[in-house]
Amino acid sequence: MRRVAIVTGGAGFIGSELVRQLIDRGDRVVVVDNFVNGKTENLAGLPAGALEVVREDVRNLHALTPWIAQASIVYHLACLGVRHSVHSPVENHEVNATATLHLLKACQAAGVPRFVYVSTSEVYGTAKWAPMSEDHPTFPCTVYGGSKLAGESYTRAFYRTYGYPTVVVRPFNTYGPRSHHEGDSGEVIPKFLLRCLAGRPMVIFGDGTQTRDFTYVSDSARGIILAGTSEAAVGRTINLGSGQELTINELATTVAAVTARPDAEVMREIPRPGDVLRLLADMTQARDLLGYQVQVPLAEGLRRLLAWYQAQGRSPEELLQHEIVRNWEAQPAPATGAEA
Repeated sequence: MRRVAIVTGGAGFIGSELVRQLIDRGDRVVVVDNFVNGKTENLAGLPAGALEVVREDVRNLHALTPWIAQASIVYHLACLGVRHSVHSPVENHEVNATATLHLLKACQAAGVPRFVYVSTSEVYGTAKWAPMSEDHPTFPCTVYGGSKLAGESYTRAFYRTYGYPTVVVRPFNTYGPRSHHEGDSGEVIPKFLLRCLAGRPMVIFGDGTQTRDFTYVSDSARGIILAGTSEAAVGRTINLGSGQELTINELATTVAAVTARPDAEVMREIPRPGDVLRLLADMTQARDLLGYQVQVPLAEGLRRLLAWYQAQGRSPEELLQHEIVRNWEAQPAPATGAEA
């Protein structure tokens, strides 16, 4: 009997929020994660009876076969990130693209009723126009973006070639509790916030005029579930963003205000290799197909993230010990896959 939702990368940032929301709606969840990027504490407090954790690399399909046979749906989030792809492009492709193809084949063969591939706005590259609909050209700037686009293409191909029910979602710049500030997974909002709290300058790469569409993690996860449970989403590729555009310079000003550090300094660094210059989601499809609406605006989301950090019992200085400023130059992790 098919009675479980599998979440690959479920101990990661977006994955752990997705797991929480699935359990809240009464689902039994199996998390597949090798804990290279995922963290045990991300799953803390969840009811043991509703959650099974499989500590395994997503590339090891043999170990996952018994769980796939029970799955009613697979939410596939396991990946290695954009900065990782700069220093380890082949491993990035193996986890993000090749493993996706193998997982699709295994799920189709096992008769899993639905497969949701969680991609990224990075597949677009820099916007040629904005807002960007799902038909906007895809021109990724990094191997990460390219590998995620390959995963998307395989997912769509399984729908078009075999009639297998798949959905592709493209989250835009998700932030919130349990986001990454450390290592080569570190992202701008948690880095800015913690640096402000620690009295350190926020680091902006390039001139700061690059824009992003920031989306709070509970909204991203809710959109993923809507995509997984809506018949109208099958065979579709759907943006999940806020529909609001913000420059990195404006973000720095906003974070300084939220942290009550109006005099916070900014330090300029060299532009990051392959950095996307503009992103803004067209949310028409998500609204029309899924009934999706953003519930947490940016200022409120930043306040929630600030409160979450303050409740952790660890100082900003302690949390920043593992920050890498030029994190595309980070040394590769040991030769194992990762879940994000």
